[in-house]
Amino acid sequence: MKRITVLLADDNAVVRKAFKKILEIEDDLEVVGEAKDGIQAVAMAKKLHPALVLMDVTMPLLNGLQAACQIREAVPATKVLMLSAHGDEAYIEAAVNSGAMGYLIKHTSADCVCQAIREVHKGNTFFSPTIPKRLHKRKKMR
Repeated sequence: MKRITVLLADDNAVVRKAFKKILEIEDDLEVVGEAKDGIQAVAMAKKLHPALVLMDVTMPLLNGLQAACQIREAVPATKVLMLSAHGDEAYIEAAVNSGAMGYLIKHTSADCVCQAIREVHKGNTFFSPTIPKRLHKRKKMR
C-alpha cells in the first residue's frame, strides 16, 4: 500500500507532536516533515513534495493562507488541508480562496483528521462537521 505523505505545519510544537502521534498510528499515513512557520512550510513542500500539507492558519513570518497559495503554485500536486482554532466564516472562506481543499477545527477528533487527510488526498473537499454546509463551496482546483 502506498502511504499518503503529510507535512505538518503549525507554530506550536506540542500541536505538531500530537498530530504526528495521531498519524503515526495509521498504516497508510506518513509524516515526512514538520514546519514551525509558513516560510518553512513552503520550503519543505518544495523539497519534499508531500501529498498533503496539514497546516495551521495562523503562523508567524508567513501565515497559513499565504503559505497555501505559494505551495499550490510551487507544488500543484500537493494538497492543502487547513487546521485552525478559528471556526468563523472569514477564516474558512479565506482558506478556501487560498486553495485549501478542507478546513478542520483543532478540536476535531483524531479519526476525523485521518478521514479528512484521506478524502482530500483523493481530491475531495473535507470540512469539520461543525462547519455549516454553505461554507463548503470552493473554486475548481487546478
